[in-house]
Amino acid sequence: MLATVAAISGAPSLTFAAAPKQHFQSPGFYRMALGDLEITALSDGTLPLPLPEMYRDVTAEQAAQLLRTAYRDIPTDTSVNAFVVNDGQRLVLIDAGSGSYLGAEAGHLFANLEASGYKASQIDHVILTHVHTDHSGGLVRDRTLVFENATLHVPAREFEFWLKTPAEARPDGLNPQLFKEAEECLRPYLERGRVEVFQDDDEVISGFQSILRPGHTPGHSSIVVESGGKKLVFWGDITHGDVVQFEQPEVTIEFDVDRSGAVRSRRQAFAKAIAEGHLVAGAHIAFPGIGNVLRDGEHFDWMPVNYSDGEGGIIR
Repeated sequence: MLATVAAISGAPSLTFAAAPKQHFQSPGFYRMALGDLEITALSDGTLPLPLPEMYRDVTAEQAAQLLRTAYRDIPTDTSVNAFVVNDGQRLVLIDAGSGSYLGAEAGHLFANLEASGYKASQIDHVILTHVHTDHSGGLVRDRTLVFENATLHVPAREFEFWLKTPAEARPDGLNPQLFKEAEECLRPYLERGRVEVFQDDDEVISGFQSILRPGHTPGHSSIVVESGGKKLVFWGDITHGDVVQFEQPEVTIEFDVDRSGAVRSRRQAFAKAIAEGHLVAGAHIAFPGIGNVLRDGEHFDWMPVNYSDGEGGIIR
């Protein structure tokens, strides 16, 4: 026994190098079914935003306290989400991510679309909730069409505002760069005759209904799909995050073109989601951004969809 101990103690020590940290996630897509529809949420990335400084109609200190109470860091990682609907005949993309406009932390929609099993060339229709660059930037790459076989559908009010408003008629304080980027993202599709506009509260294509919810931008619209008695409303930018504007719906954000209009639309969207109990898909709610709105007295809460890795995700 002593000889064995001596032999072990005299042996060279074995050391192992620590494994390096891996700074990546799994591909950013989440799939579920809504009746006969397949819904795929796509992550364009997350942006670390100083949200307390960006919110309006609330003090930065109050906003920061709400975020910290919800255990959110500041800056707060804020999702940029888009969604694909497969109805068995068409692939329809709701919003198109940011492309190269917001730096390396975003612009991942194309890669995550492919990771989810689809290619950009398979997309039949792209529907924009509005024209802000984090929703339209992914339409182009090097000023050429990414979705080469798709028809692009844009709310009529958005098209008029971003592409036709003369510089002297634009709202004070609105970044002129947004108008330049709108032109860059939509123009290649216009030149190829691939843009169709849709009117307020109109059907965009069969099975996809729009709801005008202006304020964030003049033509900001939600998109509705239904199947098997279930409804999902792609919200667009009704909220930025899932904490502050649920707790205090009157809080706006610096990107809102019409702040009072944005509050009205948010309250209408909350009320409808609660009254009908329908699912919501938010562009800037923590990925995958799909869930339900709950009432908490005079305030609201966000309930993410229950995660499932397969058939359990089917909602019928």
